Amino acid sequence: MVEPWLRGTLTEVDALRRQVLHAFELAAEDIERWCAGLSDVGMNARPFGIAPVAFHLRHIARSLDRLLTYAEGRTLSGDQMDALASEMENGAFAEVVLAEVQAGLGESRRRVLMISRQSYEEPCGVGRAMLPSTVGGLLVHCAEHTQRHVGQAVTTAKVVMGLRAE
Repeated sequence: MVEPWLRGTLTEVDALRRQVLHAFELAAEDIERWCAGLSDVGMNARPFGIAPVAFHLRHIARSLDRLLTYAEGRTLSGDQMDALASEMENGAFAEVVLAEVQAGLGESRRRVLMISRQSYEEPCGVGRAMLPSTVGGLLVHCAEHTQRHVGQAVTTAKVVMGLRAE
């Protein structure tokens, strides 16, 4: 199947946000294709000591929430900090993790659509140190960071499935 960015969709959205949204669509499709079949054990497996699929999927949803909070000019809440601290917790249920990442991608889509293209050059701080970025820079990072962790989740899922088949 053709990747979302080549389907000619979302033409009503400006090019930057369109590509971010297409990255989210591709993430959802790849997660569904490669991670949805994992058991609870597979979702938490750490082959060769690498981070489990559950971590990457949680991290996608939760990091998008944090990044978009910064893009919206706000600071992180206590709940967001608690969620960050729990991303590597073991014992996740596959169904719950998959629901969280899909909901997170959907909510992120909604929030990206609320950002005005006129705000792309607006400065905003990131992290505790409030490192300098822009709204546009954060949007680009949302897309690339999501794809990076989807790739890691998919690769880990393939390793887990491959080891299971041996």
